[in-house]
Amino acid sequence: MAQREVFQPAVYIMANHKSGTIYIGVTSNLPQRVGQHREGVIEGFTRRYGCKRLFCFELHGSMEQAILREKQLKTGNRARKTMLIEAENPEGRDLFHDIAV
Repeated sequence: MAQREVFQPAVYIMANHKSGTIYIGVTSNLPQRVGQHREGVIEGFTRRYGCKRLFCFELHGSMEQAILREKQLKTGNRARKTMLIEAENPEGRDLFHDIAV
């Protein structure tokens, strides 16, 4: 059975539990993109630093809104990013299975 396409602009935060490295990204297909990070199929920051756990995500009505929010989050300091993660996901669960289709 083929995976259905999901088009919903989203901002997401991936992290590596060992070093605490945080990655913030934007996508129109959250399950697919997070799956790519988890599998390490695309070279880049998340693969290099092992950011495979989805800690937080926000859905948006348009890609423009999602991009603006991504930029806002990226300009914040580490403490603000950590506070957001803790507020949205206090248990520190990997949310991938909540969004997998």
